[in-house]
Amino acid sequence: MNEQAIQKAKEQFGRIIEEQLARIERLKKAEDWVDYSQIKPVIVGILGGDGIGPYIAKESKRALEFILKDEIAGGKVKIKDIEGLTIENRAAKMKPIPDDVLEEIKTCHVTLKGPTTTPRKGDPWPNIESANVAMRKVLDLFANVRPVKVPNLGIDWIFFRENTEDMYMLGSNGIEVTDDMAVDFKVITNQGSERIIRAAFEYARKNKRKRVTIVTKANVIKTTDGKFLKVGQQIAKEYPGIECDDWYIDIMTAKLLDPKRRTDFQVAVLPNLYGDILTDEAAELQGGVGTAGSANIGKRYSMFEAIHGSAPRMVTEGRAQYADPCSMIRAAAMLVRHIGYPEKAEKLEMALEICGQFEKKLVITGRSSGATGEDYTNYLMETVKDAKLRDRWISYQKTAVAA
Repeated sequence: MNEQAIQKAKEQFGRIIEEQLARIERLKKAEDWVDYSQIKPVIVGILGGDGIGPYIAKESKRALEFILKDEIAGGKVKIKDIEGLTIENRAAKMKPIPDDVLEEIKTCHVTLKGPTTTPRKGDPWPNIESANVAMRKVLDLFANVRPVKVPNLGIDWIFFRENTEDMYMLGSNGIEVTDDMAVDFKVITNQGSERIIRAAFEYARKNKRKRVTIVTKANVIKTTDGKFLKVGQQIAKEYPGIECDDWYIDIMTAKLLDPKRRTDFQVAVLPNLYGDILTDEAAELQGGVGTAGSANIGKRYSMFEAIHGSAPRMVTEGRAQYADPCSMIRAAAMLVRHIGYPEKAEKLEMALEICGQFEKKLVITGRSSGATGEDYTNYLMETVKDAKLRDRWISYQKTAVAA
């Protein structure tokens, strides 16, 4: 019995190695980055997802159409809805992304995506792969970029999480060798590490950031994490004006909570699983995962999303209208910046800070005790329209620093 189980495990491991070696060969054939200034119109797809996804996607689309109204009217940007990324449709098709939905996604240059349900063992849904993971794989969205900013705490971080490797990406390919033992896989490559770490250093250089922190557990996971760290240290030599340090993931989670040390961090770059965990912790300091947006960047396609889950319980309890759209709206601001409108993105980002961290005239609680997503989005858009928006924002910043 054990011999049979071992042979089956060997065969599955062999298939995974073959797939990953083929992926490395594809990575070696790098394509050029998309130049959005040469595209008219830039097509933005809206993916509602499931659970609270359609509710917050509706509000995020309103904010996006509001901030880009001139570009949409002038034919520079086109926004289209893409249906079918629900758990019901994915389960019926037994695919993380149904083929017709994927083809629609590929007609867009960028997408703004609501959260999607990923079935767990014991759930009523079949064990299909995460839609997010599948999208990152098939569109090669290798850089997961997550900013966190809390002015009154002196926090201004941006995390570059590798998106296409590590245990997170291969989690659905694990082997239950016997009833007593299960094995999962962690894969780190030179090519995957190099492009995400270089993206972090390039961001630091272009945005006058002076420090990049590499986060691993290379003291214990010596081969894969060790490779990620080694590649990072080699790339750091090409950026002499930027300090590079490295931290282990366990102590890094502690230091993000340390008021004496956390303001030292600026740009962090991490393998996939650590990045997922650490950015959720960081977002909590900003006001929770409902306030944090995320970009998934590739050279040809890019996808922007909320970092939280689909919260199906809010729907079954009749509370979906109270779901916080700010994470997805923040992702929309990142999208606007990515396609070439940084000043408009900045207005939306300033409004999010004013409404969520300073004024708090409306507060979202996820229940009838707080504002609805629609009311809060109206509050944001009214704030954006204020002719003295920047002055208002600067005043709040100064007050926060003084405090």
